[in-house]
Amino acid sequence: MPRESLSIEIDAPCAAVFDVIHDYGRRLEWDTMLREARLLGGATAAGVGVRSVCAGTWRSAFLALETEYIRFEPGQVAAVKLTNRPPFFERFAATLRHDALGEGRSRTTYIYSFRARPRFLAPLLEPVMNVMLRREVENRLRSLRRYLENQRVLA
Repeated sequence: MPRESLSIEIDAPCAAVFDVIHDYGRRLEWDTMLREARLLGGATAAGVGVRSVCAGTWRSAFLALETEYIRFEPGQVAAVKLTNRPPFFERFAATLRHDALGEGRSRTTYIYSFRARPRFLAPLLEPVMNVMLRREVENRLRSLRRYLENQRVLA
């Protein structure tokens, strides 16, 4: 089962980064992986037990992943697990960790793991899916940094 950990340093405090990532009203302003992002079940804010749907762009075959927050500690860590069964994904989970690096600077780490389906094709699918997912997450993190650092300049 592929597992990756990607990090980026951002000129913004942990709390600000965390808040922007989990603000679904602003998500499409910076998240290059998505064409849709919304909370489900009438939720107005992310938190443990809250479900969301995030639908990808053409680069991710427009797949919609529905996830549920299983951990949510503002400014520190949030984790989600897959709750639907989109094509090619048997399982998916992701964790976002935030570490302070000093006054107004932090490191955001995106950790994900997944299992491809159908199971008999997993040895072929997983390396390709992982390359694509890794590239998208790297782009997403760079976009997040640009967004936050530009907001800081504008503030």
